[in-house]
Amino acid sequence: MPYRSPWMTEELDAFRDQFRKFLTKDLAPQAETWRKQRLVDRSAWLALGNMGALLPSIPESYGGLGGSIAYDAAVIEDIERIVPELTNGVTVSSGIVAHYIERYGSEAQKQCWLPGMARGELIGAIAMTEPGTGSDLQSVRTSARCEGDNYVINGQKTFITNGQTCDLVIVVARTGGAGAKGLSLIVVETAGAKGFRRGRKLDKIGLPAADTSELFFENVIVPRENLLGPEEGQGFIQLMQQLAWERLIIAIGAVSSMERAVELTAGYTKERKAFGKALLDFQNTAFTLAERKTEATVARVFVDYCIGQMIAGDLDAVTASMAKWWCSQKQVETIDECLQLHGGYGYMEEYPISRMFVDARVQKIYGGANEIMKLLIARSL
Repeated sequence: MPYRSPWMTEELDAFRDQFRKFLTKDLAPQAETWRKQRLVDRSAWLALGNMGALLPSIPESYGGLGGSIAYDAAVIEDIERIVPELTNGVTVSSGIVAHYIERYGSEAQKQCWLPGMARGELIGAIAMTEPGTGSDLQSVRTSARCEGDNYVINGQKTFITNGQTCDLVIVVARTGGAGAKGLSLIVVETAGAKGFRRGRKLDKIGLPAADTSELFFENVIVPRENLLGPEEGQGFIQLMQQLAWERLIIAIGAVSSMERAVELTAGYTKERKAFGKALLDFQNTAFTLAERKTEATVARVFVDYCIGQMIAGDLDAVTASMAKWWCSQKQVETIDECLQLHGGYGYMEEYPISRMFVDARVQKIYGGANEIMKLLIARSL
């Protein structure tokens, strides 16, 4: 019997069957255009919203499907496997930003923003990283000063996914003194926001279709009611509470990518001949793929366990850090080995494995560098 994730249901099977067909027929043919123009078209967001693939675990009262986190996991897996050009943007807006708003937003905020995000009309971003601040979020310098009924935001952010297209930005800003207790999360609605400026779309070695940008805030005025949460100073706690899910998202994508790499390479080595026989008939090829399939399966089972814990509300930060570190590390190793088995063709952009190779590398960096993951795990010993 083939392995089946324990969080799968018949209802989710039906959703995924239609979703995979939609991705293959309607969106995958556009992927090359997005890579060349270095941006995903707005029409793709609207199509995903129409399919119910955005905000699938957000309650129906806010425009979502009302499913469990399993629906988010399924969407991430299928997008990564079929149209990976969409993975980063969708996971940030639908998988991360929407969950911050649903968890910490007021009723008015949820009703205002979530339905538009579910339809694909509003794209979300979260602005944590600054030019001098990566994993050390307590060192954030962007400020939000109170003036009457408004905040005045000043600062600079970088490496922001959906930066060029976002309509909503959750800004990690300093509303108080130094350290973690001085941070808050404030939502900036970008349309007509004076002083808000999108910087250059950053040139990356991989993920060309992923919209990654600098953002600038120069005396941007935001209503105080755009604060996420009932009071200031809760930002760092909110970030820490959500990081387990964000790191699991990375692990989910990594597993899907590993499985795809092994499947693509197995197919290639069955067809490619050398010295009169298929590459897969050589022991080195067979053993390499055997090892990588085994590790992909181990990763799958572990991530499925984490998804189950997440559904139950029991996923802890250490376990999520283990998943993010190990799966992203194995993703990079697996794709490197699979590219090697493609020989010179693996270095050609027309072969998916070459794109997967450069796209995978950042998985070990964002969401918290893997060195930070090891540090967090070590603290639990």
